[in-house]
Amino acid sequence: MHSNRPYLLKAFFDWIVDNQCTPYIIVDAYYAGVEVPQEFVNDGQIVLNIAPRAVSDFAINDTSVEFSTRFNGMPINLYLPTSSILGIYAQENGKGMMFEPEESSEPPPVSPRMVKRKIKPKSHSTESISKAKPSLRVVK
Repeated sequence: MHSNRPYLLKAFFDWIVDNQCTPYIIVDAYYAGVEVPQEFVNDGQIVLNIAPRAVSDFAINDTSVEFSTRFNGMPINLYLPTSSILGIYAQENGKGMMFEPEESSEPPPVSPRMVKRKIKPKSHSTESISKAKPSLRVVK
């Protein structure tokens, strides 16, 4: 069966937005293929506001979440393989979902920008995956 993570991400995103709350996602910033500004990464994770008012060109598909946003006033395009997303929650009340690590026989997807620039994604060692546990924290 295909991963249920993209479906759950879409459903929770819609549910959070429909309830006039702000959706945030927690991302494993060191997962292969992830494109985020590394200067905002803490403990290997980055928390991102994905509210419609905070992003543009937002798209969730079966393999990735992509959007444009601003960091310190500078526009940036982000690319997140769906397997790199550790959780989604509403900023206002913390309601949401943390995801279990997935085991996949397929290699992680590669960003189209990485293919154009011929960049090789970083690979995860199985030791670092098993030690890293997702954590949820309140971001104000």
